Amino acid sequence: MNRIALFLLLLGASSVTNAARQPVDWVDPRIDTVKPRWFYFNSACRPFGMVNLSPDTQTKGDWNAGYRYNDTRIECFSHIHGWQIAGLAVMPVTDKTDPKNYSSEFSHDGETVRPGYHKVGLKTHGITAELTSTTRVGFHRYVYQPEDRARVVIDPAKPLMECKMLDVEAKAADDNTAVEGTFTMSPTSRRPKPFKAYFVVRFDRPFTSVGDWKTGVAIVDFGRLDKPLLMKAAISYTGPEGARANLAAELPHWDFDRVVAESAADWNSWLGRIAVEGGTDAQKTKFHTDLWHALLGRRIVSDADGRYADNTGAETRIRQGKLPHHNFDALWGAQWSLNVLWPLAWPELMDSFAETMTAIYQNGGMIPRGPAGGNHTFVMIGDPAASFFAAAWHKGIRNWDARAAYEGLRKNAFPGGIRDHAGYEHRKNATGGGISYYVDRGYVPEDIPGSQGGHRQGAAMTLEYAYQDWCLSQFAESLGKTEDAALFAKRAQNYRNIWDPAVGWMRPRRMDGSWYAPFEPVAEGFAAKGFVESTSAIYSFYVPHDLAGLAGLFGGRDKMAERLEGNFRKAEPLRFIADHGKHAIAWVDYENQPSTGMAHVFSHIGQPWRSQYWVRRVQHDTFSDITPFGGYNGDEDQGQMGALSALMAIGLFDMDGGASIRPRFDLTAPVFDKVTIRLHPDYHPGGSFTIITKNNRPENLYIQSARLNGAPWRSFQVPHEMFAKGGTLELDLGPQPAKEWGGQ
Repeated sequence: MNRIALFLLLLGASSVTNAARQPVDWVDPRIDTVKPRWFYFNSACRPFGMVNLSPDTQTKGDWNAGYRYNDTRIECFSHIHGWQIAGLAVMPVTDKTDPKNYSSEFSHDGETVRPGYHKVGLKTHGITAELTSTTRVGFHRYVYQPEDRARVVIDPAKPLMECKMLDVEAKAADDNTAVEGTFTMSPTSRRPKPFKAYFVVRFDRPFTSVGDWKTGVAIVDFGRLDKPLLMKAAISYTGPEGARANLAAELPHWDFDRVVAESAADWNSWLGRIAVEGGTDAQKTKFHTDLWHALLGRRIVSDADGRYADNTGAETRIRQGKLPHHNFDALWGAQWSLNVLWPLAWPELMDSFAETMTAIYQNGGMIPRGPAGGNHTFVMIGDPAASFFAAAWHKGIRNWDARAAYEGLRKNAFPGGIRDHAGYEHRKNATGGGISYYVDRGYVPEDIPGSQGGHRQGAAMTLEYAYQDWCLSQFAESLGKTEDAALFAKRAQNYRNIWDPAVGWMRPRRMDGSWYAPFEPVAEGFAAKGFVESTSAIYSFYVPHDLAGLAGLFGGRDKMAERLEGNFRKAEPLRFIADHGKHAIAWVDYENQPSTGMAHVFSHIGQPWRSQYWVRRVQHDTFSDITPFGGYNGDEDQGQMGALSALMAIGLFDMDGGASIRPRFDLTAPVFDKVTIRLHPDYHPGGSFTIITKNNRPENLYIQSARLNGAPWRSFQVPHEMFAKGGTLELDLGPQPAKEWGGQ
């Protein structure tokens, strides 16, 4: 057989294989796992699972912890990898293992990693371990060498992430077929209060105890085995009865392969709501992995019966929820990622998270930003929930208490609310957020006396507060609160108060009102002053609600576009990112949230072809890597960068985060020939919305013309109300800008 015939044969086989692949088969959980965060990597996990079971090669710290691809030893398998929460380490061992050092060498040879399943060989112990899960129960299968005594270490006392484990207890139960216990996660620098967890671990056969259990560490022995050992581990934050009930509700049987299959089916159901055709295998792999991340990390912390732990008061109280209750990192920057992606195909998620935040307000007095362990963390700045709630309401996602939510959001916009708190400023009488200055002066100054915490950068706060005020004005108007709508619309113009016409950039102000000096839009050191993990060169374009007004400050739309074009040209050699922690040197920085709307700005100032160009460049240069060494650039933040990358791949965006009374999607060219979004019938009655691209080749990244439901469509935006009705958008692509298409 000649080489051409062989190539055609392999190509045909590949096509058949690809045609048979399900969405879950395209996901590669090991993308960008060389330097992950604790909550980043999860293999044996369901969507938003309470249990996030996976191997840990590093157990200390939030950054560079969890499963790291280049490491050669597994320290343990643990069940909780969340925002500022961790716990329940276990490890299969033998009688030859030192119980004080039970880690094992491993390699990627023979390792299988896919959503809902992980298989790995523990070389040191001669054990093959398989992991899967339901939402609240981890399921393990261990195969031992026949000559070894099979043992398992259950180590709830093991420190994980930034948590020391306090008040650890473990005891044998159910005729030595189960171990039950509890542990309390110590406070962290971000989560200021301890958080208690409960567990039950059950085996498919009885054990004998080994060693002293007084420390809470259990070692159980099963003798020599001629068949695999099965182990189930359920957790709860409400009490021991919660853990037992979760186990009974979700995993009453011992069929491991059935749970693996059910987990894959669960992921296929979720991932399959957006189907793509065409594109390369690499693009499909990255797209489905992006969706997987966007549906993975913001953990459910309520039991199967809806009960959850409220830790906002002096004592933990158990509450009853009607929707899943979540533990999650900040929604800071989510107006350009999750707020846009989730409503497309998973609107019920918006309901669930809105219900969580409303409940925390009713329990503890503030709509949160990044709750962990049942309490506030005050992560990042401002009140990003304002855009989230406004987007949910205006897209018809309303299964939550709008009166209570608006009440909490309004409180947050004044002294006494969450905008008082700078990043991780946990004091009751916090001032680092500067909201009193913002209300009085129209801007947040630098160096507020007596303030504490991180991210105390007043220029960034001013810009984000102005956008959040606009979101509140839109929400208030929809609720018929006309006076509030006018008040917040006026405050939304406060971005103008930090524009320095002498330098042509947004610039921090001092306490006395003078401009902060020295100043450069990008530079090491002092340039970082005023801007949260970013620069003036980036934040000067952070006015998503009034880009027309911002263009006036730049001297017109063309001048603003040329300035923005210059930023992208300067950032191009660095792939539009800065290394994490070095954001102050960036002209454009898609490694972090403040920059993630920049490429789409051009469309709103009359040059949509430039948005089409730079969106494609960023999507390719910044987010297309599918190796363990890249893909999200080290800071994926529980699905935000995955969501953004997925949106770029299908050509949809929303500059104002969907908060507008009449939301609209921005259009750029998809990388796929066909995108089918299956609409949720309980929210959007249209069945599906399909995007079809013609002449879709890598060099054809400019939209030449469009048709919506058969009629010519000339705007770069499509109203959400038309999307919700379902239909077909056809885009004709070409290699040159079509400047006559895409007008506002």
